Amino acid sequence: MALLSCTLTLSHSSLRRHVHEYTTTIHLSPPPSPPPHWNLPNPPVLPFRRLVSFPPYIPRSSLISATAPLLQDAGATATVLAGAYSLVRTFDTLTQRNLIQQSLSRKLVHILSGLLFAACWPIFSTSTQARYFASVVPLVNCLRLIVHGFSLVADEGLIKSVTREGNPQELLRGPLYYVLILILCALVFWRESPTGVISLAMMCGGDGVADIIGRRFGSSKLPYNQHKSWAGSISMFICGFLISIGMLFYYSALGYFQLDWTWTIQRVALVALVATVVESLPITEVVDDNITVPLVSMVVSMLSFGY
Repeated sequence: MALLSCTLTLSHSSLRRHVHEYTTTIHLSPPPSPPPHWNLPNPPVLPFRRLVSFPPYIPRSSLISATAPLLQDAGATATVLAGAYSLVRTFDTLTQRNLIQQSLSRKLVHILSGLLFAACWPIFSTSTQARYFASVVPLVNCLRLIVHGFSLVADEGLIKSVTREGNPQELLRGPLYYVLILILCALVFWRESPTGVISLAMMCGGDGVADIIGRRFGSSKLPYNQHKSWAGSISMFICGFLISIGMLFYYSALGYFQLDWTWTIQRVALVALVATVVESLPITEVVDDNITVPLVSMVVSMLSFGY
């Protein structure tokens, strides 16, 4: 019994000692503090697809600078179209009321329409598409001549003021060639070369005035062509030369051409002389003057001026 009590006492004291040692040797550390926010792992990035794409931002000034030439060319085209229509309609009315002869009306339209068209080129912008806007004017007249030439639409006033004998099919020859030359000069030469201006001056001014003067004062015929007169040929040379010089001076004053006038006068005189000789040849029944005169003027001008 004493042995059992001693054993229990030892065991109890031993247990207390072990418990004490256990409790004294084990130290509970505090929970770890969370890492700083800059060490936290990045959250996963979810893929995001933009469903709506927005156009790039264009400054207002860029839009204005881009649309300004278009608006200027569109306005210039409308203005020249209105002027061309008013010119033809005016002579149509004068012819219908017998206030002016048909032949004179036709030649005045021939002279004024082409020269006024060329004189209006500076009101178009300096953009590359300006020449195409300008070409719309003779293109509209070209379509008009085709429509009336094939008698798809009747217009007696137009026929009387433009044709020689009142035949609608005449619109498909000389007048049609005329507007095609206007388109060619606008697209190819524009305001960049004296060739276009000189060619139109010779076709419109020179040839037109030659017909008017020749009919009134052309009693003395050329020896190699009884349908042409000395008065008509001389007037073509003088008027073609003067109108060409006037148009070149007009464009030079606006800054489009830089010309040596002594040299220019000589070259223009040569162009006028060659165009006059070609106009006087007896080939009108084969090739119209509205083709030969401007084409020859183009060739001689390009050879003389170099562009």
